[in-house]
Amino acid sequence: MNEYHVSVLLKESIENLNILAGGKYVDLTFGAGGHSRSILHNLSAKGHLYAFDQDADAVANALVDERFTLIEANFRYLRRFLRLEGVKEVDGILADLGVSSHQLDMPERGFSYRFDAPLDMRMNTQADFTAAVLLQSYSEEKLVDVLSSYGEVRNAKTLAKALVHAGKVAEIRTTFDLNRVLDQHVLGPRLKYFSQVYQALRMEVNDEIGALKDMLTEGYEVLKPGGRFVVITFHSIEDRV
Repeated sequence: MNEYHVSVLLKESIENLNILAGGKYVDLTFGAGGHSRSILHNLSAKGHLYAFDQDADAVANALVDERFTLIEANFRYLRRFLRLEGVKEVDGILADLGVSSHQLDMPERGFSYRFDAPLDMRMNTQADFTAAVLLQSYSEEKLVDVLSSYGEVRNAKTLAKALVHAGKVAEIRTTFDLNRVLDQHVLGPRLKYFSQVYQALRMEVNDEIGALKDMLTEGYEVLKPGGRFVVITFHSIEDRV
């Protein structure tokens, strides 16, 4: 399982953390553990790494190391969970935002338009709110806001109206159900358009911007003076937070 995802900007992120051998660090997006392994490689026996992930598949890959603690939780609650571990301050924090290539390649997760699968998109599979539930319950106005804010979809009003109408005729339960609606309203390159819509729905399902704001606030509360906070973003929407 260790090779399912290549960590983004691995060398650069580790260098920017400026790791102290005996320090305490946090990897907020454990995933396949690529960043965590590199951090541990730079720590002495006195150092410790705390990692967060809410994805059960990632948690199953927890590293076996006395200097490592994996916390199964959303990173928006990092301060309170670190307090439970007896940690008030850390020397550095790393976060690699967005969905992993491994998650995109798992049809059953519903993150990708490439596979016919339940319209899920949950990072935390224990949560009840899926993309299918979103499309069944959101008003046209609310859908416009999601598509515009999180996907920068140019014809958000037209698409939102079409999605609400399609949902009344037959519920949109799968990715291919959604794709059939999108194909009728593509504006610009098809794959880019699909990616924008799927991104918007995924970000809303997981409250990614809300979680990011909370994470940044709590992160700075636990970061020591002079500590390093490294955040790898995937798109301009995250950059603006």
